[in-house]
Amino acid sequence: MDFFEAQARARRRTSRLIALFIVAVLGTIAAGYLGAIAILGQISPRAGYYQTGDWNVAVYGGGTKPPPRTRWWDPGLLALVTIGTTTVVGLAALYKWREFASGGGAVAESVGGRLVDPATTDGAERRLLNVVEEMAIAAGLPVPGVYLLPEEAGINAFAAGLTPNDAVVAVTRGTVQKLTRDELQGVVAHEFSHILNGDMRMNLRIAAIVFGILVLGLAGRGILWSLRGVRSRGKSSGGIIALAVVTGLMLIVIGYVGYFFGRMIQAAVSRQREFLADASAVQFTRNPGGLLGALKKIGGYALGSSLQSSRSTAIGHFFFAQAFRTGLTGLWSTHPPLEERIRAIDPSFDGEMFDPPEVVDVARESFVDAGVGGVRRPVAAFASAAARIRLPATGLFGSPSLTPAQLENAQALLAATPTELRLQARTAPGASALVYGLLLDVNPLLRAKQLALIARLQPKVQDELNRLAPAVAELRPEYKLPLLQLALPAIKTLPPEEKSAFLGVLDELVHADGQVSIFEFALQRLVAHALELNATPVTTGARIQSFAAVGPEIATVLSALAHLSGGSPDGARAAFEQGLREVPLLAQAHEILPADQCHLAAVERALDRLAITTDPIRARVLAAAARVAGADSGMRVEEYELLRALAAGLDCPLPPLVAAA
Repeated sequence: MDFFEAQARARRRTSRLIALFIVAVLGTIAAGYLGAIAILGQISPRAGYYQTGDWNVAVYGGGTKPPPRTRWWDPGLLALVTIGTTTVVGLAALYKWREFASGGGAVAESVGGRLVDPATTDGAERRLLNVVEEMAIAAGLPVPGVYLLPEEAGINAFAAGLTPNDAVVAVTRGTVQKLTRDELQGVVAHEFSHILNGDMRMNLRIAAIVFGILVLGLAGRGILWSLRGVRSRGKSSGGIIALAVVTGLMLIVIGYVGYFFGRMIQAAVSRQREFLADASAVQFTRNPGGLLGALKKIGGYALGSSLQSSRSTAIGHFFFAQAFRTGLTGLWSTHPPLEERIRAIDPSFDGEMFDPPEVVDVARESFVDAGVGGVRRPVAAFASAAARIRLPATGLFGSPSLTPAQLENAQALLAATPTELRLQARTAPGASALVYGLLLDVNPLLRAKQLALIARLQPKVQDELNRLAPAVAELRPEYKLPLLQLALPAIKTLPPEEKSAFLGVLDELVHADGQVSIFEFALQRLVAHALELNATPVTTGARIQSFAAVGPEIATVLSALAHLSGGSPDGARAAFEQGLREVPLLAQAHEILPADQCHLAAVERALDRLAITTDPIRARVLAAAARVAGADSGMRVEEYELLRALAAGLDCPLPPLVAAA
């Protein structure tokens, strides 16, 4: 299963979510209708909500008014309640969805999270940043923003966002203080699995829906809260207050019905995904002891994974472990029991949990201050974990289950990157200077022209660039795009006017010599993707669904790669034909284009059109591109850079090249 298949599976789960939502709304409507019948029966007995049939008159004697009997069926009232309920629930859910539309940062901040300062000197926070960075580099994902929940002493974490490009990873204070680096790495790997599997968007949908269902109960609480201290002044005002109290109480009751269904939705959608994320984390880190240690510490710690803030209730299904105590014998649990999760990894588990220390001694742990660490230890229990939990297949492009080799390669790349460059990549001025430094030409005359341009347009970063330029110039080619990956989160934080100035200078540097290299092309595409400059929102129906409709674009991309990979004309043609075998419908319809017809400008136009194709087309194009690039049983840096630009344009992660020895 590849990245696109995982995303498609996540979208298919939407149909199940819609069905559960309909059941929840119907239950809320039913409770609202019964409440309306009861209220109207009390305030308007003459309006037809009581029956006075002949049978009652006969029983109680002529002329005697019979006791009222409630009329339970009123189509008009039912229609009114249905329209009112669906309108309120729908508008509330839409409001919450729009609140989350700005990305994962909005979710983290809504529950009290604060963005970890990239330049922090706190050892535990630096360790957290290091772990997240190495995971992102290994996965080929944009480095997520990192948030800390400082008021939460329990051990927990979550990932949130609409897409991998706006994802964040948030952890509680207890997580960074009580887990070792290996344990923290297991938790973060679990969250990266959710990012790659498309779970984040589904989680946001659930949160919006649950908020919509719960809003009636919140309205009831608001009504009762507003009546505090209100006194009646006369008979009429007393009746109004009484009606308001009854209405508020009824809305609270209805809200609890919604609460029941909302929690059922959270539980029904989330549990099984946690087993998959655990298995992926174990496979990725090749260290079951890390994830097992985190789970056992949660089980042995008095606070466990529980959260104190009520603001986190609505996103309980986001978290690494059960965030709130549940009744109904676990019916509302959003996560499987800890014992089940542990035994899925280690069948020999004897049930013994352990209490974590108050604070882990970060200084004693095995990691470089600004870099990499954590020893990878293959453990026999991994074999049983893989056997008990079905793991997705791996592949070149964006596999939802990452490989240990990818993580080790990312660690090697980061360890070989100078510490000063990594630290500066975390600050906006330093990140800007680094990106400019990556574009400085080796030709002294052209380099002087570029430096003069920066001094004129961006004097604030000139000193920073002069200090960092020598180290950037010594970077090997395969280290450059991973360094860009580290710098992009800080670039995103620039104010709009500074971001515009940065992009202007970037374009000037790229075109300073009148031509664009493959590295410059890839760098610009990655920056544009990170800043969503080339994002064109389209609906599913508007996407191109035919291979034939984008046949020329596919041929352009594969031809460009073939000329890079093949060397000789015959080798290029053979590489092109190998790639085209991945797209059988086009195999007979297209031949390799001459080199002058598949230049980078043509490739850019082709990528813009391929970006609005359906997932099956994009997945097949990427598979064909990988086949072309690997046709000569190897991959040069230039081929990888073009592949990276292609993957970014099609919203698919691509791990870095294996660092040369």
